[in-house]
Amino acid sequence: MGEIILIRHGQANSAAKDEAGYDRLSELGWQQSRWLGDHLRTQPRFDRVLCGTLRRHLETLDALGNGFGPPAEINPRLNEMDYFNLGRALTRVNGTELPETAEDHARHMAEVMEAWDRAEIRGQESFEAFETRVTAVFDEAAKPGRRVLCVTSGGVIGMMMRRLLGLSPRHMAHILLPILNTSIHRIEITEFGNFLAGYNATPHLDTVERRHARTPY
Repeated sequence: MGEIILIRHGQANSAAKDEAGYDRLSELGWQQSRWLGDHLRTQPRFDRVLCGTLRRHLETLDALGNGFGPPAEINPRLNEMDYFNLGRALTRVNGTELPETAEDHARHMAEVMEAWDRAEIRGQESFEAFETRVTAVFDEAAKPGRRVLCVTSGGVIGMMMRRLLGLSPRHMAHILLPILNTSIHRIEITEFGNFLAGYNATPHLDTVERRHARTPY
């Protein structure tokens, strides 16, 4: 049996209004990632480590440290979807405003995913192109007998869940919204198929003194 472990990056600049402003870890994001690195070093060693090219991915990887696998392979196919531009495109199409609250964000994410899937809006790539690149990196990583760690973003994790579970774009939005910073998602790779074996785990943050560090954004 093989295994893919998906890691969402540490907390980024959640007050940002654009991708450039968002794409850096907060002080808490650095600490979350250091704690996660300590946890990973207690687990079986990985055969491969993959990481997206965004700053928040690379900073998370840096904070994880060494000792849990070989040097990381940097792969842009693990980069996040272009959510800020997709949100602005939805505003232009039907006037939907960018979200201000958590409740607004839940509604907005589902609307963005459905409109993007219908090709009514577009960011830097189409929904189909995003799905294709995420599927390709997943298929390459899914090798029986090998453990692979992927440092990535919530949208990529959501898309991999869509592939595994046959989710609609709306249900994909529902599953990606609760994904916590530095959370662990485990996929078992077997000759009979690939199975979701763990979702949104934070063993490195679950003690009483670290519960404050369990952040969705």
